[in-house]
Amino acid sequence: MILLPAIDIIDGSPVRLYQGDYQKKEIVGQSVKELARMFESMQAPYLHMVDLDGAKSGKLNNAQLICEIARSISIPVEVGGGIRSMEAIDLYLNAGISRVILGTAALEDPDFLKSAIQKYREKIAVGIDCKDGKVCGAGWLEQSNQDYLEFAQTMESYGVQTIIFTDISKDGTLAGPNLEMLKKLQESVSMQIIASGGIRDLSHIQALKDLGVYGAITGKAVYAHTLDLSEALALCKEE
Repeated sequence: MILLPAIDIIDGSPVRLYQGDYQKKEIVGQSVKELARMFESMQAPYLHMVDLDGAKSGKLNNAQLICEIARSISIPVEVGGGIRSMEAIDLYLNAGISRVILGTAALEDPDFLKSAIQKYREKIAVGIDCKDGKVCGAGWLEQSNQDYLEFAQTMESYGVQTIIFTDISKDGTLAGPNLEMLKKLQESVSMQIIASGGIRDLSHIQALKDLGVYGAITGKAVYAHTLDLSEALALCKEE
């Protein structure tokens, strides 16, 4: 299993939200660049970055900063937030981003998603952000009627190879990932699943590893010092 430390960005600063609430914002570091370099020095296998301004606005508010970081570090970077056009995908992937995450666009514009997959294949991931089992978009502010399992199966039928699953009610809470929903997801699709939201400590990393998911994203646990990233990375590498 790979572990992806997360950097969420608002107004160029690294932040964490609580259950996706933009009003409950906490700045977690001096600078995004410093955090990225720190995670690189710890030999994280991947970096997960989200433009939270972009997720809400549908524009690439923090793209320049994100691209600068991707070019300056040696580990691969995946990015989500506000990516709703082929031009946006082109911009990121041409700047050295390894994988882009479509959320709202995947939910609202299947034809665009199919075109993106046809052009970039495994470089396109889909974020499945859930509230009460229903998929949400627009920076988690809008809830659809789409069941998360049915949506995941549809994504697989389009050729999506990687999904990032988040139970919004768990995000930023340190209350543990939603293992039950993740288990159902594992049983429903054969894509690479990255689990996001709720991780507090090594026991949660172990539980996700035991579940057999491809990856796990950790944000608040690292910043709140409830998870030692070096220990977690070592655990993920163990056979």
